[in-house]
Amino acid sequence: MSAPLSELLQNPQLAEQLLSEAQTRGFVTAMAAAPHLIDPSEWLAFLWGGDETSPFESHQELETYANAIVNMWNQSREELLTGQWQWPEGCELDDKELVSDATRELAEGILQGWQLARDDWDTIMPEGSEDNALLGGVLLCFSLLYDPENAMEALSQEGADGLAQFEEIFTSVPTMLCGLTLRGHALAQEQ
Repeated sequence: MSAPLSELLQNPQLAEQLLSEAQTRGFVTAMAAAPHLIDPSEWLAFLWGGDETSPFESHQELETYANAIVNMWNQSREELLTGQWQWPEGCELDDKELVSDATRELAEGILQGWQLARDDWDTIMPEGSEDNALLGGVLLCFSLLYDPENAMEALSQEGADGLAQFEEIFTSVPTMLCGLTLRGHALAQEQ
């Protein structure tokens, strides 16, 4: 994450109003993965709760924030389309909590961002299609990572070795998310 963005996110007055660093990265990753480009002016305000008025004290702060977010989007989009996206630093499995806070927050941000692009996904990957199964699998993975305790319980009830399954899910997410982005991009280009 860029230094100016990290500084803004660590500002105590802004920290209460903006998504956390991991949530921000997750949301921006979801926007970068979307099949159709969505102008940041349409979604930037969601990073501070959707209010029309930004929480920044100056236009310069807002501009610094917006530029850093667009740069993050550009980097994420390139990584997703080239199959290079990986879990950001701090996103990992945790022996005690199953996943780190950063993993949980990134998953939350991705799920929030996905809601904004949902119509685009539903249009190019309609329910019942093979492609929709891919989309559903990726969303299921992020839902499980967002709520790992209930996921472990459900996996155990199914007779699966929950921890081993969880590790497999976590490890497969980068490949699945890149694959979904590539497929969505290809389908959008065909339209």
